[in-house]
Amino acid sequence: MLFAPDTEVALRSAVNLVNTLDSDGEEHLTTLADLDRFLQEEQFTGSRTHDDGELASVRTLRSRLRRLWDASEEDAVDLVNAILRETSALPQLVKHDHWDWHLHVTTPEAPLAQRVGAEAAMAFVDVIRSQELDRLRICAADDCEAVLIDLSKNRSKRYCDTGNCGNRAHVRAYRERKAAS
Repeated sequence: MLFAPDTEVALRSAVNLVNTLDSDGEEHLTTLADLDRFLQEEQFTGSRTHDDGELASVRTLRSRLRRLWDASEEDAVDLVNAILRETSALPQLVKHDHWDWHLHVTTPEAPLAQRVGAEAAMAFVDVIRSQELDRLRICAADDCEAVLIDLSKNRSKRYCDTGNCGNRAHVRAYRERKAAS
């Protein structure tokens, strides 16, 4: 494990949030039901307004987080610090449901986008402090722009988890090898 378990969960959630908008512009957070499904899959807890403003604020956060994959270290620090300031992050250890001790950086009553943003920002704090920004990658498939975080020990992850990019690339390479022989 490269980072603390809650950091890895927050990083994967950030990746999954960013990838709710495909590179071709296909939106996967179009309705409140889509947002509900996303939050359930990512196991986000806390208060909700269940309105279009909440959905819009999460989409805005998504575009801000996406910039981290192209940012220099200094720009990443500026963006992470801005999110932490805006969310009034106040890290606290908590234990609830099936989770052991982990960090919450806002109160459960804070607006959803603030909670999601603060948790993502705190996770990226660890990435930056560990000088691991190179683990933030864009899928290596020619026809995919999805983001990923490589949490593998050998830094070998090249393809996203949004589709079958890795499988398609391996099948293509296999067929090329067979055709060449």
